[in-house]
Amino acid sequence: MNRVVTHELIHAFDHCRAHVNWFTNVRHLACSEIRAANLSGDCSLVNEIFRLRFGLKQHHQTCVRDRAILSILAVRNISKEVAQKAVDEVFESCFNDHEPFGRIPHNKTYARYAHRDFQNRDRYYSNI
Repeated sequence: MNRVVTHELIHAFDHCRAHVNWFTNVRHLACSEIRAANLSGDCSLVNEIFRLRFGLKQHHQTCVRDRAILSILAVRNISKEVAQKAVDEVFESCFNDHEPFGRIPHNKTYARYAHRDFQNRDRYYSNI
């Protein structure tokens, strides 16, 4: 349940922060789906083992890309090729955007670190 709520809250964050045009711009949707898959735990090692899909090299990125494409296809009536193209166009910048966490919360420990970073965020920027 936490993973699903986190996934949807990332979409809500994107909607408020980036003014995402969900219905006409597939690249906006692709970016939000990449971020949600990356930050929500959709591609955690445990989830991937349960899906019987895991690898060693660049697996997290591959999982995020695949989950984003599946999510786009679930909500939009477009071809798989168009969804893949949209994901490929925005993947690097969206995959590396970790807001509002500041890091990928792979597990509860990383989530606590991200929360600690959030609580201390003003400390780092007060002297700028």
